[in-house]
Formats: sequence, C-alpha cells, structure tokens
Amino acid sequence: MEWYIYPLVVFAGAVAGFINTLAGSGSAITLGVLLLLGLPADVANGTNRVGVVALGLGSMTALDKKLVRGLLTKGRYIILTTFIGALVGALVVVEINEAALEKVIGGLMIVLLFVVLFNPKRWLQDSTQALMRPTLLNVLLFFAVGFYGGFIQMGFGIFFLAAAVLVARYSLIDANIIKIVVTFLFAIPVLGIFIWYGDVQWELGLMLAVGQFVGGWLAARYALGHPQANVWIRRLLVVMIAVVIVKIFFM
Repeated sequence: MEWYIYPLVVFAGAVAGFINTLAGSGSAITLGVLLLLGLPADVANGTNRVGVVALGLGSMTALDKKLVRGLLTKGRYIILTTFIGALVGALVVVEINEAALEKVIGGLMIVLLFVVLFNPKRWLQDSTQALMRPTLLNVLLFFAVGFYGGFIQMGFGIFFLAAAVLVARYSLIDANIIKIVVTFLFAIPVLGIFIWYGDVQWELGLMLAVGQFVGGWLAARYALGHPQANVWIRRLLVVMIAVVIVKIFFM
C-alpha cells in the first residue's frame, strides 16, 4: 500500500470511533474507506470488527466504572438479548449477500430520522422511568437490534439508542453507556466468527483499531459527561442518519 494509506485509515478510525461512542454509524466511514481501498464487502465487514473491538476497549477504559456497574445491573436483559442476537447475526451474514438488506435498512433509517427530528422530548428525558424488567417486546426488539449489529454493524448504534430511549425509556446518555459496553462484549466473539471464516484483512484492521481506540477514548473521556451531551448526541444522530441514508440510496 502507498504510504498515505496508513494515516488515512488511522484517521478514519479515530473519527469513526468518536462518532460511534457518541451516537452511532461511524462504521459508515470505516466500511466506506475499506471498500474504496478495494476490499470485498465480506472482508471489509469482517475487517471493520477489529476496530470495533478496539473502540469498545478504548471507550470503556474512560467510563466511570461505578456508573457502568449500576447501569449493567439494571439492563442485564438488554445486554443478554442483544449479545445473543449479535452472535446469530454474525453467523448468518457470513453466508448471505447483504445488498438487499441495505435497502431495507435505508428505509428504516428514514423512519428513524423522522422519529429523532419530531419527538425531541423523548430523546432528552432522564432514566427515572427506565423499564428494568424485560417485556416480550423489549426482548424481541433488542434481539433484532443485536442481530443487525452482528450482521453489518453500520447503524447499530442508532438502532440500539432508539430502542433503549424510545422503548426501554433510558436517557440518551445512559443508553449510550450501555451501548458501549454491549458492543464491546459482542464484538469479541463476532470478530472470532469472521476470523474463522477468513474475512479479516489484518493490516488494515489493526490500523483501524489504533484510530478507533483513540477516538473512542477521547469521546468517552471528554464528551459523554458534558452537561449538553444529550442535546449534541441527538443532533449528531440526525446528521449520521442522514449520512447513512445518502450512502445507501445515492452512493
């Protein structure tokens, strides 16, 4: 590879890591870069997971451990169902072409964009009304979100935050912290599945990992705790959803 590819991939990883920690869909950047560098879609999908593992590690090292433990105790069913769904999704995607699914996801992103734009109060609530006990709807919903995360990853953060905030009634900040933890937990075995099937290009994957670790750490350390974090995360969600819609339908 040309010398400039290395800093480009690291930089893309850092930007994606920062965006993923605060909202989601940073993988739209990293997957786009990997595809532009000529990787097949299945290998790009697997290679991207190396950076996702590093992103989770970087983000978690910067989080308040006491706060994380409290949220994980309350949201055990969310973590478990999302984790199982991710493993199933990864096992399915190594056998299936994802082109048709992208169009479906694009349609869902359009719906989500309207939800985020026109229901701001629900996005800015606190967690006092969070549903601590699982319902059948919540279990099925978080399994489906996890399945998607294992299948593609791009956009997982947006779907997870929508489910956690609009259905399980967590605040956006608390939902984001749970998202960071559960993504890290399922990213490790999912990466193992892609490695088993030979869908990882390690040189690019490790460069992404360096960038995503740094970006995730910076976002978790300096941005998540800001008093206006809920507001800015919601705004970032709007931007990232729009970017994903453009990428799926017009690029």
